[in-house]
Amino acid sequence: MSAKPPIVLVHGAWGGAWIWRRVLPPLRAAGHEVHAVTLTGDGERAHLRRAGIDLFDHIDDVVALVQAEELSGIVLVGHSYGGMVATGAADRLLQADAQAVRHLVYVDAMVPLPGEGWGDGHSAEVVAGRTAAAQANGNALPPPDPAGFGLTGADRDWLLRRQVPHPFGPYRQSLPYDGERWARLPRSFIDCTAPAYPTIDAMRQRVRALPGFRVVEMKTGHCPMVSAPQELVRHLLDAAAA
Repeated sequence: MSAKPPIVLVHGAWGGAWIWRRVLPPLRAAGHEVHAVTLTGDGERAHLRRAGIDLFDHIDDVVALVQAEELSGIVLVGHSYGGMVATGAADRLLQADAQAVRHLVYVDAMVPLPGEGWGDGHSAEVVAGRTAAAQANGNALPPPDPAGFGLTGADRDWLLRRQVPHPFGPYRQSLPYDGERWARLPRSFIDCTAPAYPTIDAMRQRVRALPGFRVVEMKTGHCPMVSAPQELVRHLLDAAAA
């Protein structure tokens, strides 16, 4: 087995394991065991989407993969909404094994404090718009135009083909977890600044105000695994080596 820590990748809303495709080969070539999770109701598991899916179902998805693969000392990476899931999964895993998670990486992601939810920091206008869109689409949030992530051409077309509506249950759901345990965990935040995705703005400010965060800026959009995969790989490898 490799002495390097395993890496577990958690996608954001509308995605799936497929969105990490460009970073998997170089991460594995660097000697890491790498797993990309697909959350229930997303990606190739879209056929499992139902009205009752919640945040804890998605946390269960990550925990189940880590346990099934018998992983320990992982680098757990959450993108966008996946930051909510990664936070909850890390807390669950660390309850069972204090060595389960080595480093937590937020890629332009939600960084909730204990008891917060995904939509808590969004403006009233954003919350109202997303709620109305989900109610009109079977309690699932339709995917946005990837142009808002700074993607153009073939990259935009790829996401337009692959994105699926995301279960809306987690949007207003709070995440209780042990904040002291989380604060002891090495944490990195990868801030994608060009263009900066508006719903992550509060998180950008938060991680710079909280102690213990290593913040890295990337001059790319909200999906760096698509728009700047090699640079993202470098930052993930740095986190894994920290």
